[in-house]
Amino acid sequence: MTITPVSMTPTPTVREQVDRLIEAGLPAAAGVSAEELRSLASGLRAGPDSILAVHPRLAAASALAPLLSRNGKRGFVVGDLTDLDEFTAIDGVELPDRPLYLVHAIDRGDDMSNWSPAEALPEITARGRRPLTVHEGISWLLQQPEQLQPGKCFMTIGSRLIRDGALDARTPAIWISGGTGRDGRARRGAPKLGWCWAGNRHTWLGFASTPR
Repeated sequence: MTITPVSMTPTPTVREQVDRLIEAGLPAAAGVSAEELRSLASGLRAGPDSILAVHPRLAAASALAPLLSRNGKRGFVVGDLTDLDEFTAIDGVELPDRPLYLVHAIDRGDDMSNWSPAEALPEITARGRRPLTVHEGISWLLQQPEQLQPGKCFMTIGSRLIRDGALDARTPAIWISGGTGRDGRARRGAPKLGWCWAGNRHTWLGFASTPR
């Protein structure tokens, strides 16, 4: 099956993407200066579909999520995902050994909406792709916030939590808050980093992935 990335608009240069991360507040979240951040991206050469990803060792996911923004509403992590920063890349997902790196040809996985994570992972692998990690999903939305749309959001099943030698049953996902329940009405329309059970299906969630 041929996968067409969601966005066909060429992405900005690495320098422009770094500037966007600086504007979003990454230096404070990562504890580095703007110039240090620019230095960390030196040597990277982006293609027309490249997104600059933040490595987990540079900033925690819980610190990145509030940098997201949609229609003036800041992103947030659901209250019952207090162990988010313990989620790590799954087997088969090898991250480059540098604080900032490039991810290419991201697809939101809309065609797998209403699949469960357990069903989606082998299909993604069969297509010669790998799932995005939660850091990569946030990084994508920091550059292209328009990719988070009502009814068209995504899971980042490249990140899972290992507990007592086994996979925790939760998978991270990023969608738009409806402002109900513990989210609060003030967060209606905000980017929301939550979780889903690995065996459950959701009609509004695809599975973001990138070529292996």
